[in-house]
Amino acid sequence: MKKILVLGAGMVSRPLVRYLLDQSDCQVTMASRTVQKAEECIEHHPSGIAQSLDCTNNTELEDLVTNADVVVSLLPYVYHVQVAKFCIKHSKHLVTTSYVSEDMRTLDKPAKKAGILLLNECGLDPGIDHMSAMRIIHDVSYKGGIIKSFRSTTGALPSHEANTNPFGYKFSWSPRGVLLASRNPAQWLQDGNIISIPGKKLFENYTLQDVPTVGTFENYPNRNSVPYKDIYGLKDAQTVYRGTFRMAGWCETMRYLTTLGWLQDTPLTNFNGITYADVTRFLIKAAQTDDLYQATATSLDLTPYATVMKRLQWLGLFSTTKKLPTGRNSPLDWLNVITLEKMALHKNERDMIVMHHEFIAEYPDKTDYITSTLVNYGIPNGDSAVARTVALPAAIAVKMIINGTITLTGVHIPVTPSIYTPILDELETMDIRFTEATTPLSFG
Repeated sequence: MKKILVLGAGMVSRPLVRYLLDQSDCQVTMASRTVQKAEECIEHHPSGIAQSLDCTNNTELEDLVTNADVVVSLLPYVYHVQVAKFCIKHSKHLVTTSYVSEDMRTLDKPAKKAGILLLNECGLDPGIDHMSAMRIIHDVSYKGGIIKSFRSTTGALPSHEANTNPFGYKFSWSPRGVLLASRNPAQWLQDGNIISIPGKKLFENYTLQDVPTVGTFENYPNRNSVPYKDIYGLKDAQTVYRGTFRMAGWCETMRYLTTLGWLQDTPLTNFNGITYADVTRFLIKAAQTDDLYQATATSLDLTPYATVMKRLQWLGLFSTTKKLPTGRNSPLDWLNVITLEKMALHKNERDMIVMHHEFIAEYPDKTDYITSTLVNYGIPNGDSAVARTVALPAAIAVKMIINGTITLTGVHIPVTPSIYTPILDELETMDIRFTEATTPLSFG
């Protein structure tokens, strides 16, 4: 019986653990800081073991890796490289759903020497986005065509019936990562030119995009898209863009939250307030005698009736009774707490994944506009769409490694047919499938 070690029992862990316990002949050890969370995922399965883990304790971490055949790290990405080093030392395969860091890339040769695979970016985004895009890119190439333009956008959203707050967003996990991503700079290739946007200008650079049969969303750039020209082998592409979908109004509101300073992740100097209103007043340097709502509108150069102001008020950033949580000391951490309280996805609600690829493919005798769209919903009182689409690709990859279907070694992401074809095929059996459409383009 093969032994699988799953590190971390966060919100996306359960579908992976249940798949491995139910679909393959293996023993699954789930190690988490909170053992109860691991036990809830395992649900008394005879082949499951729940164990406590302090991921900062390298001795404890290495001991767990030593006793596994394949390791899945669902820990925060900062721990992946250390886990990978232990996997190399003890010749254990590793799967993560996180982006490949530069430090991870340096482990390619040592991993090959150890004869192991370090498979990263095998989740949703990154993960399914790579696999589904490469399937079409390779198909176009096989048919003698070239990709001239590639655009790919993903959104993890509340389903339309669960969209019941003025932000148009709900969290099924800690929002800190989403809030931190709101400060990232962005870069992409547009008509042969590299466009660069600093983090503070990110939310000023969005478009409105209609996804047929799903809705109209805001689309803003996601990190650095330029490397994907090489990663995806798009040597002829003049446009390469990766973006994020949000419901209408999100970008403008986040832009003003950034302007206010609510996304700072360092303690405020000389601040001694105790309420959310105190923080806002401090950030805009308003006097105690000033009307805080009006002062904030003036500071942001907004009218008092602006929708953004109504959203900030609804969230509680002007509240003189909402106390700041203890144990936190930065605006970002305080914002993290209140957004999760006000914008949580409830167990009986559905979330929604929307992934939409757009290609312009040129052939010797024609030009096609190709779209490939995934829409997937969570299960009320069950697993969310985010959890399923992040966890299941990784789970299938683990099974393939155990079965010897994947024989690659070194650092990889799922952009080769030997990896992505079986994973996408099996995901379709779980109702995680893309709808593709091709429209001929004529120029003249």
